[in-house]
Amino acid sequence: MKILKLKENAMTDVVVIGAGASGLLAAGKLASFGTRVVLLEKNKTPGKKLAITGKGRCNITNNCDVCDVIKNVPTNGNFLYSALSKFSPFDVMEFFERLGVKLKVERGNRVFPVSDKAYDVISALVKFCKDSGVFILNQTAVDIVYNNGRVKSVKTNNQIIECKYVIVATGGLSYPQTGSTGDGYLWAKKAGHKITPLFPSLVPIVTAESWPTMAQGIPLKNVKLSVFDGKKCIFSSQGEMLFTHFGVSGPLVLSASAHMRPIKSGRYKMFIDLKPALDKTKLENRILREISSAKNKSIKSVLRKLLPQKLIMPCCTLLNLNYNLKANQFTKEQRLKLVDLLKCLPMTVKAFRPIKDAIITSGGVDVSEINPKTMQSRLQEGLYFIGEILDLDGYTGGFNLQIAWSTAATAADDILHRL
Repeated sequence: MKILKLKENAMTDVVVIGAGASGLLAAGKLASFGTRVVLLEKNKTPGKKLAITGKGRCNITNNCDVCDVIKNVPTNGNFLYSALSKFSPFDVMEFFERLGVKLKVERGNRVFPVSDKAYDVISALVKFCKDSGVFILNQTAVDIVYNNGRVKSVKTNNQIIECKYVIVATGGLSYPQTGSTGDGYLWAKKAGHKITPLFPSLVPIVTAESWPTMAQGIPLKNVKLSVFDGKKCIFSSQGEMLFTHFGVSGPLVLSASAHMRPIKSGRYKMFIDLKPALDKTKLENRILREISSAKNKSIKSVLRKLLPQKLIMPCCTLLNLNYNLKANQFTKEQRLKLVDLLKCLPMTVKAFRPIKDAIITSGGVDVSEINPKTMQSRLQEGLYFIGEILDLDGYTGGFNLQIAWSTAATAADDILHRL
């Protein structure tokens, strides 16, 4: 894309800060109606974080209605009702199909590009901006200037851009290598906004136990993960996860992390059902069959039929079991303990990984100070906040990108109405 540089002390209608998901959509929509728009991006290329979402496949939304989206946004979900009504998941799908991105719906109503390439989504958004006439500047915004309670200009690292409106779309603190370094929070504070506590969400988990290290690198498929806060089950789902050098990660774990609030060492217990397709009776019968066919072999040989190689030693340690024990010496009591362990492998949550490792940032600009029908600041006229910088975060499944699209479209619509 051609990068245009405005003359010093230039004038435009709108400056959008941040060329991520929300910033690209807002800028493109505004410019498509003839609005003069400058899109500031400090990275050399737009959409850097968008490129890694959904493991590089870009889960752009969830094929569900507005009420279901709100149910999947545990933090301030009701704030989104107006924005989602204006730009719903169905509107998002229609929008991208119109841009030439063919879509498909997968398990859990997750919507992906047919190509499974996030870059196709980015390319479509950038082309949309280019065709609409957006000026994309590879410059760093350093300050937003106000005059008598209204936006006046934006200072970059090498010029001043006078404008009527500013949309802050700088993201949170997660994946700082993509440019999300928290600059927007500083500008929000300067404008008088409250920033709610920032912490990671959709993030890998550090376990109190060290044995997961012995199994690091093992991916588990079709297992069931349950999380308990005391006696209350707060999350239970079946899918994929993996062991790491610090604990656990993978889709199930990331989803579970969004339910652990507040995070406190020892508060939450996780249990993995390694054999969700078998009840305890069927699992015990299978173990008996394996023992019967390997009576003179070690119990390790039996466990190889039931577990990945790297999980055998941790399970034997948890059972206080000598894995060289002959299968025909395996007692009923030991067998029942093995069944219980395979159906309920326990771990204790110690902490989340750092926020830089999280998919999204929980917390942000306090939404009580933002007009939910416009995304405009209630404190400074002409100032808008969209996307991850707001105190809004959803579960996995396309809900966080839906927040980005809906808030962006809402801000753009309001500015178009005012212009």
